[in-house]
Amino acid sequence: MSATEEPEAVQETPETPETESADEPVHPQPATPLPDAEGREGLSETVTRFLTAGVLVPTVLWVIVQGGLVYLGVVIAFVLLGQREFYHLIEEKGARPLWSLGLGAGAALPVVAYMGNEYHVTLLMTASLLALMVAQLRKRNITESLASLSGTFFGVVYVGWLLSHIVVLRNFYGAGLDRFGLGEVTSLALVPEAGIFFVIFTLTVVVNCDAGAYFAGRAWGRHKLAPRVSPGKSVEGALGGIVWGTTAGLICKAVFDAFWPALSASLDWGVLAGLGVLLGMAGIVGDLVESLLKRDAAIKDAGSLLPGMGGILDRIDAPLLAVPVMHYALLGYFFLRLS
Repeated sequence: MSATEEPEAVQETPETPETESADEPVHPQPATPLPDAEGREGLSETVTRFLTAGVLVPTVLWVIVQGGLVYLGVVIAFVLLGQREFYHLIEEKGARPLWSLGLGAGAALPVVAYMGNEYHVTLLMTASLLALMVAQLRKRNITESLASLSGTFFGVVYVGWLLSHIVVLRNFYGAGLDRFGLGEVTSLALVPEAGIFFVIFTLTVVVNCDAGAYFAGRAWGRHKLAPRVSPGKSVEGALGGIVWGTTAGLICKAVFDAFWPALSASLDWGVLAGLGVLLGMAGIVGDLVESLLKRDAAIKDAGSLLPGMGGILDRIDAPLLAVPVMHYALLGYFFLRLS
């Protein structure tokens, strides 16, 4: 759950009678409306949220700086945990995901992103879809095939494929060499560890956009941003979040320029300001998409792994879209500079 979104009361879903056979057809259930939240999170939940962030943020920064197999292992863990929560979401709608194949394909995507290139990722995605279709053909109950196939594969794409971009972004220097060549990469002032700055800048923008939207929404929020999806979000909050997220990103640039200038030298202030706005908007869309999924499944949080913050999917909803946007925006920008 985003910090800008007020907690939502959850209606109880009637339990399935124990006498129901596991072989009976399972049909996706209609969406259960969630009533608008009344009141805001309590003090204890806020304190818990800050304590969790106090542990999570330094750990994530350390992993980003370390890179390598440590970084890859953490990304795989996030993919598996996020996909697990997503498959629980679609089970709330009556679908039966193909767990083992879906999780296997999702975990393989960051590995392929680390060791291969876009072509290998395409091969893996194609092979995964074929394997899922064959596995569905072998199931005895075929009445929920559409929900099972589409839900399982969407989990691979939504969590596994999108999050695997954070591996490519951390190793952006290698991606630049593959696309542009050594001479061009050198002329762009890209260094092997530039990906550290790109990842930290992206996460700084989206995290602070989320926080800024929460406080701006409380202070000035009047017009609902997406009332049917997330009643707690406002247009004023979103604008405030984008402004603060972009500002925080520029502060990040100033810190790197002061202590590690080689890592941030490839992007000037004006470009980063534009990227900050773009990433803020992408993060808001990612947050709303996850809110849409949770509202359809009639649950408040995707999980409970992180005290005060919900589940992994609740934390990575904004980066899931912002990280790919940053990666492709950088490719486009550097291509234009070399043209």
